[in-house]
Amino acid sequence: MSHTTSAREVVDALKDVDFPASKDDLIQAARKAGASQEAVAALRGIPPESYANRDEVARSVRVDPDSDLGTSPAQRAQQARAGGKPGQSQHLRDVPKPPVEEELDR
Repeated sequence: MSHTTSAREVVDALKDVDFPASKDDLIQAARKAGASQEAVAALRGIPPESYANRDEVARSVRVDPDSDLGTSPAQRAQQARAGGKPGQSQHLRDVPKPPVEEELDR
């Protein structure tokens, strides 16, 4: 079984990055931080643009949809309905928690 990376693992590897950062900056920083090959490969797959912060990277990186972004079925349904950037994977779209889940988290 191959190891898949998670958005969390990729973002954790970028804790020392000065944003805004280019794709190449992010790849170099991840390597320097000792990120897994999978995390570096995930960064290689992002569009070659400038990223303002780690959230933008997390939303652009392609990882296993069932990794650890922690979205609920209701949020995943909202992601399917909501737009996002052109070409952005459905599971990476930013969605707020539905009010009922906010209530349950308290």
